[in-house]
Amino acid sequence: MRVRIIFLRGALSGALLLSAFGLAAGSKDKEPAPHFSATTTAGEKFTNDSIKGKVALFEFWTTWCGFCADEAAFVDKIGKELGPQGLILLAINVGESKKTVKKYLEQHPRNCKIVMMEDTNLAAMYQANVYPIYVVIDRDGFIAGTQRGAAGEAALRQLISRAGIESSDDSDADSP
Repeated sequence: MRVRIIFLRGALSGALLLSAFGLAAGSKDKEPAPHFSATTTAGEKFTNDSIKGKVALFEFWTTWCGFCADEAAFVDKIGKELGPQGLILLAINVGESKKTVKKYLEQHPRNCKIVMMEDTNLAAMYQANVYPIYVVIDRDGFIAGTQRGAAGEAALRQLISRAGIESSDDSDADSP
């Protein structure tokens, strides 16, 4: 019986010690955003240095993604609304030709900065392979959060708030 109690006490101590190590590992410093360069279809250039002091929202999308199309209107609305607070919205099309994107945008206009995959290294850095993907970079150049997949306007606003930009709480935030 005594051996069993000593064993249990040792196992419990070991579990607590491992748990403490796990907590320490989980509270590591924020991850710096990888070094990137991006050029919009209008010729505007962005890098880590040029966004310093601003919050950047990267939206990875494709023309064939129904969820991307569904969320485009409120993504653009948020970009316009929060621009004066320092938000830069870059909508990065992944894997499609300029001709395809141009034709799509003629039928589904966007009011944000469009970046083609061939004009940036961001798609590879953030493993853009499901759509949409949202990445928020804070004013100090650290990744504030990532969202893979569509989750609605309220979720996107919450993601952006992790970088320090608060938006008005729209009562119809998830309605089309």
